Parts: sequence; C-alpha cells; structure tokens
Amino acid sequence: MKDFDSIPTLMADLGKRAKKASAELAFASAERKHAALIAAADAVWANRPRIIEANKKDLEFGREKGLSPAMMDRLMLDEARIQGMVDGLRTVADQADPVGEVLTEWDMPSGLHIQRVRTPLGVIGVIYESRPNVTADAGALCLKSGNAVILRGGSESFHSSGAIHACLVQGLKAANLPEDSIQLVPTRDRAAVQELLTLTDYVDVIVPRGGKGLVGLVQREARVPVFAHLEGIVHIYIDKAADPQKTLNVVMNAKTRRTGICGAAECLLIHQDVVETLGRDVIAALMAAGVEVHTEGALAQNGTVAATADDWGKEFLDSIIAARPVADIDEAIAHIRLNGSDHTDCIMTEDETAAARFFERLDSAILMHNASTQFADGGEFGMGAEIGIATGKMHARGPVGAAQLTSFQYLVRGNGTTRS
Repeated sequence: MKDFDSIPTLMADLGKRAKKASAELAFASAERKHAALIAAADAVWANRPRIIEANKKDLEFGREKGLSPAMMDRLMLDEARIQGMVDGLRTVADQADPVGEVLTEWDMPSGLHIQRVRTPLGVIGVIYESRPNVTADAGALCLKSGNAVILRGGSESFHSSGAIHACLVQGLKAANLPEDSIQLVPTRDRAAVQELLTLTDYVDVIVPRGGKGLVGLVQREARVPVFAHLEGIVHIYIDKAADPQKTLNVVMNAKTRRTGICGAAECLLIHQDVVETLGRDVIAALMAAGVEVHTEGALAQNGTVAATADDWGKEFLDSIIAARPVADIDEAIAHIRLNGSDHTDCIMTEDETAAARFFERLDSAILMHNASTQFADGGEFGMGAEIGIATGKMHARGPVGAAQLTSFQYLVRGNGTTRS
C-alpha cells in the first residue's frame, strides 16, 4: 500500500478529476454506459482468480483484526459471490437508462411546453465497510445514472476492492468513457474519509454503507448531503392469525440466511395468544439452528437468555435475536415505533385487515407481509444492485438504485414567448 504525503492534496485531486469526468458522463449515451458495464462484468469474471487471491489477503487482515464470523462472512469472496457481482453488473447494464427520462410534461396557457427530466446528481462519494462487492455495485449504479463516483472501501477489503475496481476501469476504457468516472481511494488512511466528507466543491452527495459507527460519523461530520441508514433494526411481528409453517420458514430465513446483513431480523414480537404454541416452536427452531435467543416474559424457556433493556433497538448482526410477547398488533406497532430504525419491518399474518393496519401505521422504508426481511435488497427489488438502503425521507428512500441517484431539471420550450 502506497503512503501519501498529503491526504488533503490526494483527495482534492480525486475530487477535481471526478468533477471533470461527471461533466462528460452527464451526456454519455446509454449505449456507451451499457458497453462499459458489460465489459466490466466480463473483466470481473476473467480476473476472478486474481480477485480471490486479493481477497485472501483481506481475510487474513480481518482475522488479525479479530473480526466476528458474521463480519468475515461479509468480507469473503468465492466464485459464487463473484458470479453474483457479474450478474449484478449485467442486470444494471440491461436496465433502462434513467438519464433523460421525461417524468412528466405539460403545456401552459402562456404557450410554454414544460418537461421535468431526470438528470445525474454529479459526483457521489461512497464510503463502505467490509463487503468488497459494494465496489462493483456502487460503481455500476453510479455509472448507469451518469454520475462519477469516488469509492472509499473499508480497510478490511482494501485488496479485494482494488482488484474489482481495476475491472471497472477496464470497462470504462473499453467504452471510451473517462477512467476517472469510477475512482477508488488508494489508501487505508482514515484521514481520507474526513477529507471526502468536506469536498463541497466537488462532491454532491455522500452514501455511507456500514455499521452504526461509520454511518454516525458520516452524518455528524459530512458537509455535503448524505443518503444513509444508521442501523437495520429489523422486526418481525407474529400475529395471532399467522400461518405456522410460513412463519417458521420466514423467521428462520430472515435470521439465519446471513446474519451480518442489514436485512437480517433482530427482534421478534409475538402475539400473546400464540406465545405457548407458535412462539415456542419458532424459538426452539432458532436455538436448534445455533441462534442465541434473548427472551422476555412467557417466552423464556430452557436455553434462552433473559433479555435486558439493551436488547430492544439493537442491531446484533450476529446469530442473536431478541423476542418478547405483545398484547396485540398495536403494542407491536408501538414497540417498533419506539425501538426501530425505519429500515425494514415485517408482519406474519393471514388477516388482511391486520396487515393493512401494520402497513398503514408504520413508516419504515420497507414494510413486508409474509416475506423474509432478507429480501430488503436492491437486487431482489429488480434494481440489479443497490448502493445502500436509505431510511431518510428526503430524496431517496429504501433501496437506492440507479433511478434514485438522479435529480431532475425542467426543460421549458416556447416560440418567442414573452410574459405579460
């Protein structure tokens, strides 16, 4: 890893180059962007041995840092996950180009014809931890939406991100697009993050993707707008009218498929009428799968851990889940409002009225009915990939795909029209 004498100079240079590249990308044709992403996908697959070798260095670094098994899982790349990156790049490439889309248009009595048209945001800074596949996802989505991007991967994924980034640059070269359209910060120095957050002359938005510490830092320190979610405190409410088999399947998948992602379930709220039946069956199944269950009240059984106040509103990102009984759906809703993070919440029920009440009275970015919360993912929403899950209410919300990385402008046409 190269040392840099001046991090501020390094980051300002990246910013200037990104700004210049963004001016050309803003009007790059859909065909060239498509070609760049397909070439990048081909390069990732062709270079998979090199990417896996780079990832081995990162895994060793992670072990030395004492990363948890869930975090090591986020960091690990194998051929199947590289295939997933390739598929994501191709899916994004094949999507309709959002830039230039006419969102609406109308005529005015004055004779003006007005269109509201999608435009790129400009330069996006993406700061992420552990998961090296974000390099491909973020690079692809920013390119598709006509934005230049400065990527700052986590120190754990330094080598993997570098190998993947080199493939994205190959794609840009093949399509004759500016190589500076997708840049990777070439240092682990944390000072680079602080500089990126203050590049107001060059960066239009920051997207942090990582744990509470990283996102909290970005939200506190950034001087440019931020698309972010602080935590994925994901709840599943098991209603009295829940189907037992569906519930067992969904809860097990939502918790155990991958425990270290933001869509993993972290808290179960179980209607008091099914605590002694379905509730106990769900908890027993979780424990049998190696999940540590922190319970309250009537849900306690052999092998569970007594829940504390700290367990409510906690993102475990591990094989741990909290569970408590609730009197009814309204108590579940009140608990989620108090302890949730507006990310993803689910209701298991066959009662459509209860599902409608849950959807109506909660304001999470993603609400689900009888479906695993692990579907909280841009790829599963048909976006090909995502740059993150936004839980704010300004501009982007939920999975942030290419369309969410655009703004709009008004195109106004007249015929020598003047205002009286």
